[in-house]
Amino acid sequence: MRKALLLAVLVLSTACSSVKKTQVALNSGNYDGAISIALDKLRDNKTKNGNQPYIIMLEQAFAKATDRDLQQIRFLKAGNNPADLETIFETYNKITNRQDLIRPLLPLYLKDENRKAQFEFKDYTKQVIASRNELSDYLYEHANQLLEAGSSKYDYRQAYDDLSYLNNINPGYKNAEFLMQEARALGVDYVKVAMSNSSDKIIPERLEDDLLNFNTYGLNDLWTVYHNEPLEDVAYDYEMELNIKEINFTPEQVSEKIVIREKQVQDGYKYILDQNGNVKKDSLGNDLKVENFITVRTKFQRYTQFKAVNVVGQINFKDLQSGQMVNSYPLGSEFIFRHFYAEHQGDQRALEAADLELLQAKLVPFPTNEEMVYNAGEDIKNRVINILKQQQFDERGTR
Repeated sequence: MRKALLLAVLVLSTACSSVKKTQVALNSGNYDGAISIALDKLRDNKTKNGNQPYIIMLEQAFAKATDRDLQQIRFLKAGNNPADLETIFETYNKITNRQDLIRPLLPLYLKDENRKAQFEFKDYTKQVIASRNELSDYLYEHANQLLEAGSSKYDYRQAYDDLSYLNNINPGYKNAEFLMQEARALGVDYVKVAMSNSSDKIIPERLEDDLLNFNTYGLNDLWTVYHNEPLEDVAYDYEMELNIKEINFTPEQVSEKIVIREKQVQDGYKYILDQNGNVKKDSLGNDLKVENFITVRTKFQRYTQFKAVNVVGQINFKDLQSGQMVNSYPLGSEFIFRHFYAEHQGDQRALEAADLELLQAKLVPFPTNEEMVYNAGEDIKNRVINILKQQQFDERGTR
């Protein structure tokens, strides 16, 4: 009974909270937020008595939202600024979409007022098409102006954004798709990648190939393309140089740690003797005996094989148009080889489970310097990726 009462209180509290959130959204002018909350509740059960407040607030929020949107459209149209055409088009779409969200739930009844909720729906198809056509003409003209001016790659990217949006709202409009590809080609930053080694160590050829294989980096994006093998017909904007300055190795080391292990273990049984040294008997005449424990010992020798390589470098970005250095980032990486094995001299029963595992391992050959450098490559690559994510060559055009 108590659990049922607590559950009822919880449900009522949640319901009141949702009603309050809807009312707060409505009162603060967040009409679409209020509409969203109300619709979520009414989709579950639109005839439920507890959902009546949502119908009232949905009716009010819809009327206020539509009125505000239409006022904004009238204001923007009066200003006669082509830059506002997108807002006008999107607002007509918003009004239409809002109607489409409510329509499936109709009719909605307000029981206390004994009436249907009122929603003044209108067909805005003509307005949507007209505003879309006006916007399409403007976007196409504006993109062409940017392409003809072409004062910077930012202009081409802006043109691309306009044409991409145009192609989205009005597919097949004139030659917009062709112009969009042209704008993209003109707006791309092409970066040629080179690697140099100023250390006194040899870099494995397979590591160099791997570091320069930018297809595996997944970093080419809409506006930046990296080439590790420059093409003759491409005018490169930037050069990225990966310079390895130092490669330092530690000596191959084997360290030893000796520990004496001791443990009490059972070693058979011993008889219980009386005061006279005779074996005691139980009530059935059987000899009495107990477990016999002894202390066992062993010398446990734990060995650690250790070798490390430290790679120090730098990544430089150069603007090929101006010849100036754009950015420079330090690059550091380390790879450590560490291997454990063990031996013992004495009673194996004194060892722990972890000790027994180490006894299975044996001394292994140390990796060569070339293998160490190559194994450091994955970490180097991850650090290069992080640096490239920081590097921004030019301001990106976004809608």
